[in-house]
Amino acid sequence: MKSRIMYIECKSDELTGPARIGRVTFSKTGRTLRYRDRELVRIQGYKANYLDPATEQRYWVSGCKQAGDDALYPGIVEIDEDVREE
Repeated sequence: MKSRIMYIECKSDELTGPARIGRVTFSKTGRTLRYRDRELVRIQGYKANYLDPATEQRYWVSGCKQAGDDALYPGIVEIDEDVREE
């Protein structure tokens, strides 16, 4: 599986939610990704592009921006320790 550092924001309740930067792994087809204990499935949606089928929570997952302006709306973004150096 291919892995990449990505921006992950939970969008289940509102337009903004808890956000993290962490390493995700992609399935062979790229339609499913794994982050920690979650398996997210690609969806077509407004303000969310992945869904956790186990909890029905929606997520926005995208590549990290060098300028640090990953979130659409301002908020606190936590960075996982294992990717902090990269």
